Amino acid sequence: MARKSNRLTVVGLRKLPRGKHADGNGLYLLKTSPECGRWMLRYRQFGRRRDMGLGGWPAVGLADARRNAQVAHDQIRNNVDPIAMRREQHRAHLHLLSEIAMDCFESRKSQLRNEGADGRWFSPLELHVLPKLGSTPVTQIRQVLIRDTLAQLWRDKPVTAEKALERLGLVLKHAAALGLEVDLQATMKARLLLGKTRRTVKHIPAPHWKDVPEFYDAMTEPTLSHLALKLLILTGIRSGPLRHARTDQFDLEQGIWTIPADVMKGRVGADSEFRVPLSRQAVGIIQETTHLFSNTNFLFAGPRGNQISDMTLLMYMKRRGLDARPHGFRTSLRVWLAEQTGAPHEVAETVLAHTSGSKVVRAYRRTDFLEQRRQLMQQWADYVVPTSTSRLVAGRSDVRLSSEVTAEAA
Repeated sequence: MARKSNRLTVVGLRKLPRGKHADGNGLYLLKTSPECGRWMLRYRQFGRRRDMGLGGWPAVGLADARRNAQVAHDQIRNNVDPIAMRREQHRAHLHLLSEIAMDCFESRKSQLRNEGADGRWFSPLELHVLPKLGSTPVTQIRQVLIRDTLAQLWRDKPVTAEKALERLGLVLKHAAALGLEVDLQATMKARLLLGKTRRTVKHIPAPHWKDVPEFYDAMTEPTLSHLALKLLILTGIRSGPLRHARTDQFDLEQGIWTIPADVMKGRVGADSEFRVPLSRQAVGIIQETTHLFSNTNFLFAGPRGNQISDMTLLMYMKRRGLDARPHGFRTSLRVWLAEQTGAPHEVAETVLAHTSGSKVVRAYRRTDFLEQRRQLMQQWADYVVPTSTSRLVAGRSDVRLSSEVTAEAA
């Protein structure tokens, strides 16, 4: 049966939330913000699946995207690789910056988390560079053009401007690798023209660890937001792995959550998964969640069956009138570990999936301190979710881990 096509409408595109939206016949719109997105064509050829970018939205409209997708389908039927054909066509004309940037993004997808589907790698270019310079031939990109494009952003949002400049430098290197004559020093010279930024480091707002039990106690309803935040607090994990958590990652009998390497934030290597010891309270949250929301493979699934948005938990805390963010609970846990336990630095850092020590030290320290972390996470859970005998000394842990545990890694 042929797949339904033309599901999207021009009027409805702006109303779509962030995420991937199918038009049919392999054409998708990947919304990265309410006003921006990009088109992608998914197809199979020569025994493998391919994803082909068809340009950014709204610069490329729905009709043009469908037309481009149809051209690609015609090529596929004739055993022509549309991606390879497009690369050849690029070499035959002006090589606009927007096209080289998209080609660079396509070539880097395998290195990006979730193959760049969240748009974070491409968005600094898409939002702040390509609207002004996208139609400029890449061979004509010079430092003055870059300076004029990023000057205001450099003053207002220096961190974002740094990312845009770094991505643009990678695009220019990609163009050079394609054999194009570009100025590889253009971004470095633009940085000199832009001058130094007055960057003020702002730490993510975090609740004090003494306030965490009260916040936890207030989440009394078995809603998706409440359950997800509770598990985030009890495990100290980032919101990304939490949102991508699948039911088959949990071994509740052993009390272990195994997070795949591709959803971890670059901890110890591309092939390194991370084991999270689960407290009794965390196991209870997982069991309650799977009982109430067991219609998909995701532990916390949105209305469409995919993972919940990264804004779900943040918006809940804003509705509560809190300045703190979900990520801030990691700080709460880390400070509690420092002030209320005798956990060695290496163990405390591993609780938060941080790396510590040099590469040589880590090469010899072949342990993830699972059992030591299990003790700490149970102590933390007993403090956050009090029982009749817990929190007798204002959360101070009576059980101290000896620094001798670090010798186990030698």
